[in-house]
Amino acid sequence: MSSYVNEIKRRRTFAIISHPDAGKTTLTEKLLLYGGAIALAGSVKGKKTAKHAVSDWMEIEKQRGISVTSSVMQFNYNNYCINILDTPGHQDFSEDTYRTLMAADSAVMVIDASKGVEKQTRKLFKVCTLRDIPIFTFINKMDRDARNPFDLLEEIEQELGIKTFPMNWPIGSGKEFKGVYDRNKKEIIAFTANNGQHEVEATEADINDEKLEALIGEYHRNILVDDIELLDGAGYEFDLEAVRHGKLSPVFFGSALTNFGVEPFLKEFLNMTTPPLPRESDTGIIDPFTNEFSAFVFKIQANMNKAHRDRIAFMRICSGKFEKNMEVMHMQGGKKMKLSQPQQLMAQDREVIEEAYAGDIIGVFDPGIFSIGDTICTPPQKFLFGGIPTFAPEHFSRVQQVDTMKRKQFIKGTSQIAQEGAIQIFQELGGGMEEVIVGVVGTLQFDVLEYRLKNEYNVDIRMEGLPYQYIRWIENEELDPKTLNLTSDTKRIQDLKGNHLLIFANEWSIRWAQEHNKGLKLAEFGR
Repeated sequence: MSSYVNEIKRRRTFAIISHPDAGKTTLTEKLLLYGGAIALAGSVKGKKTAKHAVSDWMEIEKQRGISVTSSVMQFNYNNYCINILDTPGHQDFSEDTYRTLMAADSAVMVIDASKGVEKQTRKLFKVCTLRDIPIFTFINKMDRDARNPFDLLEEIEQELGIKTFPMNWPIGSGKEFKGVYDRNKKEIIAFTANNGQHEVEATEADINDEKLEALIGEYHRNILVDDIELLDGAGYEFDLEAVRHGKLSPVFFGSALTNFGVEPFLKEFLNMTTPPLPRESDTGIIDPFTNEFSAFVFKIQANMNKAHRDRIAFMRICSGKFEKNMEVMHMQGGKKMKLSQPQQLMAQDREVIEEAYAGDIIGVFDPGIFSIGDTICTPPQKFLFGGIPTFAPEHFSRVQQVDTMKRKQFIKGTSQIAQEGAIQIFQELGGGMEEVIVGVVGTLQFDVLEYRLKNEYNVDIRMEGLPYQYIRWIENEELDPKTLNLTSDTKRIQDLKGNHLLIFANEWSIRWAQEHNKGLKLAEFGR
């Protein structure tokens, strides 16, 4: 097998998704720890110490202890090259998560053992099922009081519509957490907390072993024997093909904070997942093992390094091999270019790279030409990967700079943050950029906008909330919006591409617009 094919075969690219506080960032840290990428995992909660989670790089994330932007990390483990995409858990940043899932080949869903399936998990899960990608479940925090494991599995199946197959089974929870039973190896891994060091001390014992009772106690042994009998008799059969099409989720129980069950999970996960998957384009399926390089942009981030005022475009390589300074075609711009300063990232730490392969995520310097969803490939190839949808904002504010002398910085800052996809910017018809209407999916994005404009562009802003909830793009290109018959609480606006839109206070106003303007075509998503 050629080294080129072997390099692609050893790639695994996955996203970690969860509701806030389920332990997603902690799990990411522990996986990096096994790959030798970090020596000591940062506690996400311990904000009084100088130790922050490596995957939370933005200052506001360290202050609040939440992830507000996806981060990308690569490490090697057991001859696999692993790309982890850590996503924001907070629902206000779900757009960033949706885009990141487009770049992943599988997803790890982290669930809090005491809370079960939460609102944000449902939302993210729907995106995974649309993509038909494998979903692995890690039920976390077993070292705290947890719900009955059978109830948790039933909830996952009913709420998310996916079958489950527990790969291991918990013995007790909270102070009574004794470990897990590995169903494949038919042995018990006993739990001993040891302050989250590299590995939890594991004592292995067969379920029929005489010393088992001494290890976990008669009460837990009896429950375990009954539970395993029930699982083996009434549970779903394991089917790897169903796993790979997102129809069956392998479930692992553990505790990321104490490191229990993390390495066994990682090993099983790597065995069950596939190398990079083929991608659809407008000319057909693109095979990752083809010699021709191709990639798409799924994320843009400005000012990752404040000293350099840079913009990085994150690309998922879909086929072939990337080499530094290779000439590529930017399909949307119709221009040949060299991808300069290619980097792989560990949150904000970067390393300039010479080469990368299908499945890898690279960051390249963006002089301001890339947009989310853009396709890059080597000539003579000519195709486009499917676009990444723009989500309709649900909250709107009028935003202007406090100091009129900082107009230039204000325009640059709001435009760059909008190009990242973190916010959407609109103007009143015929209005200038001194005052813009900002639309967001979640209100916390307004806080991030204010914080970043102040810290990265030195601009103070005034924000005034607007009473609109719905946005529609006008599809009739020749139509003059000023001629429309609309309710008094409907506003006519335009986006930065010059498309005309309407924002409405309620659904009744949308119906009024359609009933009183014959032939008016309104779309929920932008072009």
